Amino acid sequence: MSAPATTAPAAAGAPPPVRRRGPFARSLHRRYVVTAYLFLLPAFAFFGLMFYLPIGNILANSFRTGPQADEYAGLDNYTRAFEDAAVRNSFTVTLVFGVATTVGAIVIGLALALLLNQKLRGRVVFRAALLVPYLTSVAIIGLLWRNILDPQLGVLNRVLADLGLPTQTWLNTHPLATIVGVTLWMTVGYTMVLFLAGLQGIPEEYHEAALVDGAGPWQRFWRITLPLLAPTTLFVSVMAVISGLQAFGQAYIITGGGPAGRTDLYIFHVFNVAFTSRDFGYASALSFLLFLVIVVATVVQLRAGRKGEVQY
Repeated sequence: MSAPATTAPAAAGAPPPVRRRGPFARSLHRRYVVTAYLFLLPAFAFFGLMFYLPIGNILANSFRTGPQADEYAGLDNYTRAFEDAAVRNSFTVTLVFGVATTVGAIVIGLALALLLNQKLRGRVVFRAALLVPYLTSVAIIGLLWRNILDPQLGVLNRVLADLGLPTQTWLNTHPLATIVGVTLWMTVGYTMVLFLAGLQGIPEEYHEAALVDGAGPWQRFWRITLPLLAPTTLFVSVMAVISGLQAFGQAYIITGGGPAGRTDLYIFHVFNVAFTSRDFGYASALSFLLFLVIVVATVVQLRAGRKGEVQY
């Protein structure tokens, strides 16, 4: 009797045999895909209605003019935007505001995170207290600081007068610096929390090894902590730039864009064009230009941030 035939073992390193999926497997895969898209459909509908449709509407209106944006104007609104001195002023003010708030949020937020990451008594209370302004409405923050900084009736001037110190008129002499300071007071608690999360995600073994090698506190911060915080810093900077370019409430409530346009933030200027001058086509063009600036700034930041990421 002949021995039963056996299958020869596959040669070492040979690729595994290709298994063709049958009709049942393909049908099951198709069901998985359809089910996944059905679950994603509400999110797609939400973004389409609340994000992409308004952008398309603004883009369409940017080529029109008139109080109702019902007359076709071609590229006239965009040409006018680049020639408008008031637009250039508001964009410059917004750029300075955005850079100042972004750098301040990163530096102060990181410093507070490093401080409150130590084993200090009451650090949880301080963390919560610093986060409260961020959780408060911009309208409330604006009204609060407008009353505090009011030259005649403000609380700050009363305290300074009681202490025998000269009173201030910061809303007239340094209006942009004032709203930058108010914005930082409002947002550094959020950036502090983000940096705290990043710091607590760094393995302690790296610092212990550097300490054994004789590295000092500054060397450990510069060579270990800061590079490993690159993803957090990138996220903070992107969000701060977007928030700074879209700031509105600070100028609208605290300074009214003045004095002499020194706090005329871009979105506040667009608001005045749309609802004071009733030029919705021109306001749409200005809004779409800001959208392009934000997209370009975000892409540049993300690409630069990915090049700076380090892994240990």
